[in-house]
Formats: sequence, structure tokens, C-alpha cells
Amino acid sequence: MAERRIPPGWEYNPSNWGNRLPIIGLALVGTAIAAYLSAFQLGLIDTVWEPFFGDGSRTILTSRISHVLPIPDAALGAGAYLIDAVAGAVGGRSRWRTMPWIVLLFGLAVGPLGIVSITLVVLQPVMFDAWCTLCLASALVSLAMIGPAFDEVLASLQHLRRVHDQGGSYSRALWSGEGGAE
Repeated sequence: MAERRIPPGWEYNPSNWGNRLPIIGLALVGTAIAAYLSAFQLGLIDTVWEPFFGDGSRTILTSRISHVLPIPDAALGAGAYLIDAVAGAVGGRSRWRTMPWIVLLFGLAVGPLGIVSITLVVLQPVMFDAWCTLCLASALVSLAMIGPAFDEVLASLQHLRRVHDQGGSYSRALWSGEGGAE
């Protein structure tokens, strides 16, 4: 059987490098932004760049919300973006079918990061009457990653469903790409 690169019913392959490289690039930009912000939160640098909102970035980055956990929120964000980049880079052009587990992990990494970013943006004016330029940029990066990442997740979920519906092993298809369908 010839290797199927485009999921059944789709007009394109969401696992193509042309679709994944922009997400990986955005994740690396997000990693850099979050690492810079975490350097400020950890006291490694004394000031943070803020071109639009006066002391807004300092207010947000030193708020009680940003230090709820033992690790500053920007450091967690940097780690999450790095996971996004690595999970986006693993596997070939047919990973929607051959490595559904990594695609689902990728989706689980991208989705919650976007939700957290939206929440943190909403909290800026509501709780602190301040804005943080790089925090907003980070949130935009997160949101830009969600749509393309979830196309690939949807293709993998559809593949797993087809395997299951055809009597194949869901777990085998999830972990090895084999399951008896397609």
C-alpha cells in the first residue's frame, strides 16, 4: 500500500513541514520572549523592555499572579513553548497517522498554553490596571499556533476513530501508527 500523506477527506496534509515549520518558529519566538521575561522575574536583569505602557510590564511581571507557583509564570511559559517546538519537530509528514501520540501531545501542549495566555491577558487590566507589551506578544504567538496545531490533532483523532471503527486496535494505532485500518 502506498503511504498515505493526506488524511482521507482532507485537501492538504496538516503534518507537512510547510504547515508545521511556522508553528515551530512561533514556538521558538515564544520561548525567546518568555525566557527574556523570566530573566526579569528571576532578577537576572534589572529592567524589562516596555515601549507602550510605562511601568506596565514591571507591574504585571512582579504581580502576585506571576509568582503564584514556585517558578515564575514566564519561566513556565518558556518551558511550555519549548515543548511545543520539540513536539512540533518530532516525526515526518505522515505523523498524523504514524505517530498520533506525538500529535496529541503537541495539541495538549499548544492548547492549554493558549488558554493560559488568554487568561493572563484578561487579568492584566482587570486585576492590575496595567498592560505588558511582551506578554501581549507572547499571547498572540500562542493564539497563532492553536489553529494550525489543532488541524493536525483533528486529522490524528479522525485516523484513530477510523481504526477503531474498522475493528483495529486503538491503542496500537495511537502508539505505533499501526492498527489495522487504512
